[in-house]
Amino acid sequence: MISRRVVLHFPSELIDQPIISNTVKRYNLEFNILKASIAPPEGGLLVLELQGGKKDVGEALDYLKELNIRIENLSRDITRRDDACVHCGVCVAICPSDALVLNTTSWEVDFLPEKCVACELCVKACPYAAMEVRL
Repeated sequence: MISRRVVLHFPSELIDQPIISNTVKRYNLEFNILKASIAPPEGGLLVLELQGGKKDVGEALDYLKELNIRIENLSRDITRRDDACVHCGVCVAICPSDALVLNTTSWEVDFLPEKCVACELCVKACPYAAMEVRL
């Protein structure tokens, strides 16, 4: 079993279709939606993690391409430089996936990279440049 994080860009004419539901059934996949955005005139954006057999994941991505869905691999990761972080909490307020949370025991900011969707909002918001994009 493999896991792939991808960003799917849907054209506006496909945003009302059950494409992901049909795809995961057809190719026997599991999925986790990390971020979704739908703007009817422009289209849709979906960041998700697909899990399944290597062949099934590959065939599913080929199928989505045939439907005119643009696919980007989510190859970027966000990391935190612990030596630069002062736990001010600015990043906690803007993190859409709860990858940055306030630990109420230590009153420090915990970074949970497995929840991160690499939106980069924390990178822009951090006044101490503790959050970085790793390619």
